[in-house]
Amino acid sequence: MQFQDMGLDPRLLRSVQHLGFARPTEIQQEAIPAVMVGRDLLVSSKTGSGKTLAYLLPMMQRLLKSRALSKQDARALILTPTRELAKQVYAQLRLFVANTPVTAVLLVGGENFNDQEKLLKRQPDIIVATPGRFVDHLEHKSVFLQGLEMLILDEADRMLDLGFLPQLTIINKAADHRLRQTLLFSATLEHTDLDALSLALLKNPFRVSVNSGHELHSDISQRFYFADHLTHKEALLAKLLQQESLKQLIIFTATRDDAGRLAEFCQQAGLPAIGLSARLNQAQRNKVMQDFASGKYQVLVTTDLASRGLDLLQVSHVINFDLPKHPEEYVHRIGRTGRAGAKGTAISLVGPKDWPALQKIEAFLRRPAEFSTLEGLTARFNGQPVVKMAPKKAAQTKAAKPGAGKATRVVAKPETSPTATAKRFFQGGDDGSAPVRRKKIQPE
Repeated sequence: MQFQDMGLDPRLLRSVQHLGFARPTEIQQEAIPAVMVGRDLLVSSKTGSGKTLAYLLPMMQRLLKSRALSKQDARALILTPTRELAKQVYAQLRLFVANTPVTAVLLVGGENFNDQEKLLKRQPDIIVATPGRFVDHLEHKSVFLQGLEMLILDEADRMLDLGFLPQLTIINKAADHRLRQTLLFSATLEHTDLDALSLALLKNPFRVSVNSGHELHSDISQRFYFADHLTHKEALLAKLLQQESLKQLIIFTATRDDAGRLAEFCQQAGLPAIGLSARLNQAQRNKVMQDFASGKYQVLVTTDLASRGLDLLQVSHVINFDLPKHPEEYVHRIGRTGRAGAKGTAISLVGPKDWPALQKIEAFLRRPAEFSTLEGLTARFNGQPVVKMAPKKAAQTKAAKPGAGKATRVVAKPETSPTATAKRFFQGGDDGSAPVRRKKIQPE
């Protein structure tokens, strides 16, 4: 099937051609015809499957070819879990509204509320927003949804993870009428709250499941390396920066402090790098992403802010300096590479603290991780319980009993809890250090 076979408006076809898309992806072939005949949609697909066009094209088709239900209210609302994803969707949407009478605005937190209110007074046809900021405008009565024709939830599972269920419920009630069409997209349908949300929002939905999150992305090669501690991870990272043929690299870390520290680490290794975290205000975050997308920086070090929705075609490598807590987030992280048919490499450094997260990832992907080693940097840690030596007793004043004073080797009992293993390993310190043992001097 070609895009020309879908009955799309010529203006939309020209925009698709300008973007360089010759043939619809599997999810687009399934979803677009169903949306164009008015069906609600429930979609499960992995990152990089082309879902953004799967809802933008039929949405634009409806707005161009049918009369509005209301002359004042917005006709379509697209909700995303993060500001970064909202900006990504809005940037792509602007290509489709160009040279059409359709208008669109972006509403995200961290930007001036009054300026956004002025934009809403122009009565835009489409609103792209994050749930929290949109509900702020809804409660402030700067926007109304009685005439809303399409409600689109992009990455609904992530919105639920971030605690946006109350806001989604408020939005659903504000636009609850029989003529509304709802599209719900999620990386996985195996979410505790997703069933209840889909029942509340959707009416007899058409279901599409393409390339579930359990399936490996064929264009992404995955490698795992054991690490003993933080210093060992940094040594592995330094060697990987020298060995790999990098176009652009995203390094994911668990904390905001590490995002800045590892950016400096990469700079010292000779690579232009910048850090991104929630500590930056919205204008600073926008600037970081613009500079990285334009190629000013070769390395972006970030928390999970950049794990979803960013379509950066020059990213050849992703490195998980720390593994995420949720296995779905791992899939989204590595999905920042290997996009649009390009090959990508995802590398993960696994220390004792990462071991529980790795086991969840293996269970989610339904396959074991395959570990590699770098010459001279083989780890002692290998995921197994750690063997400890019992401390020696203090010298006694009385005559020692036979066998006294000899070191006793204590082998840790096998445990089912990986967390217990991780705690045991770090009893010597967060860097994996152990108490210094003095060497015995043999008498001459």
